[in-house]
Amino acid sequence: SELIKPYLGSKYKSTEVPKSLVFYMSKHGGPVNEIEWCPVREQSHMLLSASMDKTVKVWDAVDRGCCLRTYSCHSGAVRAARWSSCGRRILSGGFDSMLHLTDAETGKQIFSSRNEFRISALKFHPTESNIFICGGFSPEVKAWDIRTSKVLRVYKAAVQQTLDILFLPEGREFLTSTDAVSRDSADRTVIAWDFLSAAKISNQIFHERYTCPSLTLHPKESVFVAQTNGNYMALFSAQRPYRINKKKRYEGHKVEGFAVGCEFSPDGTLLVTGSSDGKVFFYNYHTARIIRTLSAHKEACVSAIFHPVLPSLLATCDWAGEIKIWQ
Repeated sequence: SELIKPYLGSKYKSTEVPKSLVFYMSKHGGPVNEIEWCPVREQSHMLLSASMDKTVKVWDAVDRGCCLRTYSCHSGAVRAARWSSCGRRILSGGFDSMLHLTDAETGKQIFSSRNEFRISALKFHPTESNIFICGGFSPEVKAWDIRTSKVLRVYKAAVQQTLDILFLPEGREFLTSTDAVSRDSADRTVIAWDFLSAAKISNQIFHERYTCPSLTLHPKESVFVAQTNGNYMALFSAQRPYRINKKKRYEGHKVEGFAVGCEFSPDGTLLVTGSSDGKVFFYNYHTARIIRTLSAHKEACVSAIFHPVLPSLLATCDWAGEIKIWQ
């Protein structure tokens, strides 16, 4: 991509808050659940999107603002889609309970498997590129190996649904956020797992009575953030016993039952989140103050993600099926 080439060799790092709309991309016929930039630097102009309209799309979101490919392998809403670390494959899962690994160039299925439950979260292992974790409407979370097309390990929790999955640095441990919130207790809302043994390390991490629709890891410090349905983001240590930081709360945006995503800027100075009122909120990570809000969408904005190489570029998506790129 021509726009990215000048930056590939440089140490261009400064994060600015995007203000102006570059591209308005609207080809999805239903809410967009998830977007992700391609992790390979030379292909980082490509943006992946998963939608309730049963499709996965790849966009040129830097140069042209157009849809490059549409993949229609699912018969139900696609809830999660992820790039493989090589950028040549796309993993997707949805409400049809199907898992597909698709060759991004040819559109052919490399691996397909029917799962026993509807899928709502997928994450590749950070260091073992052939392994991913799948969660959804089930008490179980599964680790799969795409080389054998088989389940490697099963992680069992007394919950009804897994909302998000987050690997901690090096991938020896991971977190799941769940819908397990009862009137008198909030244990199991966030669960920490040992990846290899499938043992539960802790389920006493977050004690407030809100579910956490998304989790995100700081790029440089050993902390993670949980988006909560209490209309705030909570900060935790990414090391045992994963204590909450009671002095910092990122509040002002609205979640209201939407699976609103949150993410750090590549340099870790900003925390960005969508909001159910269509806005995007930028927080100073250190002070937890709102730096700026962006009136991005008319419908709920469920994801806002910084470009990995061009930190002043931001992609957002919403419940009406729109994707926008901001500079």
